[in-house]
Amino acid sequence: MSDPNGDDRRRGDGPGAGDEPPTDDGPINRPESASADIDSGTGVGDGERPGGHDPRDESTQVASEERRRKTSVVSLLVAVLGAWVALSVLVFQSGGAPASNDVLVGLAVALAAGYNYYRVTNDIPLSPAIASLVALLGIWLIVSAALLGMTGGLFWSTLVTGLLIAGLAGYNAYEAREARTVATDSGTGI
Repeated sequence: MSDPNGDDRRRGDGPGAGDEPPTDDGPINRPESASADIDSGTGVGDGERPGGHDPRDESTQVASEERRRKTSVVSLLVAVLGAWVALSVLVFQSGGAPASNDVLVGLAVALAAGYNYYRVTNDIPLSPAIASLVALLGIWLIVSAALLGMTGGLFWSTLVTGLLIAGLAGYNAYEAREARTVATDSGTGI
């Protein structure tokens, strides 16, 4: 009886070979070239690709390009929000400590986020430290709205803008750390 999978096929088996006694050549060995096509997904022991191209490079490149696009847009948005905080004292006609606070913190946020935007657009990795600093400045804006006794529109503007800055800069800080971790783990080292 023969195996339907063909594991016990012998040379000489085939149409009209049923009358002949099987030869003792053993199973037919298939070429070992199939092992070169196996991709373990880990990169360890995988066969060479034509032209030295690894298809996983494309997905990594697309993911990093998408990450770069998102972080650049978020950095630009945070810089604009920082500029708004600095200029909002003119819109709401405020003075004293609340106005000074908003101008100084707003300019610091705009400059720091603008610097991160500059870095990302020039293919330099986003700075996690700068993004974290901007997130802390956003938290300070939230606290300072109540602490400095802001009233009316300036209070709400500072509070909402502080929330947006803290959230978006926190996202950028997270993405910057993730990008650095991915780059370091993949062996490119930043």
